[in-house]
Amino acid sequence: MKKIGFIGLGTMGLPMAANLLKAGYTLTVYNRTASKAESLVQQGAHQVHTPREAATGQDMVITIISDDASIVDVYEGENGILQAVQHGLTVMDCSTISPSLVKQLATSITDKGGQFLDAPVTGSEPAAIDGTLVFMVGGDTHVINAHQDVFETLGRKVIPMGANGSGATAKLAHNTIVGIHTVALAEAFAVAAKGGIDPSAFYELVRMGAAGSRTAELKGQKIIDGDYTNQFSLALMLKDLKLASVLNDNNGVPSPMLNLAKSMFQIGQTKGYGDDDLSVIAKCYEEWIGQTINGKEL
Repeated sequence: MKKIGFIGLGTMGLPMAANLLKAGYTLTVYNRTASKAESLVQQGAHQVHTPREAATGQDMVITIISDDASIVDVYEGENGILQAVQHGLTVMDCSTISPSLVKQLATSITDKGGQFLDAPVTGSEPAAIDGTLVFMVGGDTHVINAHQDVFETLGRKVIPMGANGSGATAKLAHNTIVGIHTVALAEAFAVAAKGGIDPSAFYELVRMGAAGSRTAELKGQKIIDGDYTNQFSLALMLKDLKLASVLNDNNGVPSPMLNLAKSMFQIGQTKGYGDDDLSVIAKCYEEWIGQTINGKEL
């Protein structure tokens, strides 16, 4: 079995790392908040104190970290991953970061004899727990194929997107749709609520009609219940939409719907909802119409 270093034990990373342990991989873990590794250590993981240690002597290193600045620190900082890269090491980043940074990392790693995959995921926390993530991957096909065992442990589908950077671009395009759909769903629930329609009846219509979507399936009941426990945070969605906006500006792609959705998530962030699930955007609509989705006055 491969020896794997895993860096980033947040909402997605922790269950992904746990699934690798269950499958029998030798796992070395690093997280800036060391206490988050405790459950993995109890299951047999080896905890280290720097990204460099997590990458040293491994067959593969997987990172899933929140943003560009944190990635730069983990890869290029003192005791970073790049100091441990050697011939034959595959580094796979599952974060959602800018394609330009992905290409920079890929060059740095391949120049040292390593191999790099940008492999963002979709499916949110439930899929990370169940091992049913979908990977969109940028990188050489032979490298992707060499690690099918890891992909199959963590997910249900691998979709090659092209060269390094294409996985990151695909993720930003994908999350543009998710952000827009979430805002549209919340707005439609507000319209129905203000019109006196039972939210469960309306939700059934959405799921059965042309407005149905995976976003509606994942977030509709949470909006009805007012359950905004975090599966994928509003703050992270806002970060992704900002990255997508920059990418589109650089590529000359008009994106009016993206910018409207980004503005809505900025409002939610300003209201203090950043750490809640992105479906919490529905609370903004509830405040505007003066009642909950379930019809209760605020």
